[in-house]
Amino acid sequence: QVQLVESGGGVVQAGGSLRLSCAASGRTFSSYGMGWFRQAPGKEREFVASISWDTSTYYADSVKGRFTISRDNAKNTVYLHMNSLKPEDTAVYYCNVGVTAWVAGANDYWGQGTQVTVSS
Repeated sequence: QVQLVESGGGVVQAGGSLRLSCAASGRTFSSYGMGWFRQAPGKEREFVASISWDTSTYYADSVKGRFTISRDNAKNTVYLHMNSLKPEDTAVYYCNVGVTAWVAGANDYWGQGTQVTVSS
């Protein structure tokens, strides 16, 4: 079966950086869009960033210029480099495979999530 495992979350001071990774298994996803969503307590899940099969990238306005998404198809992995982190970036970050631009895939390929906490 398909499994997506996120890693790299943690606690960081405002202005700091983190790199999230999402490793997929069970299928090769070179022809799928891959991306990240996040959910803060009491809020709806929101789009963060995605990268298509041809490496086109999309970012939420709130993270544009600070976050960079990339993928390594040989490793079946998508990354999210997060710089200049703000307290409002605090959330659980979820990996999704099948995303098109800012719309999550209907295939229900989600990871378990990794917590990112940014202190002021």
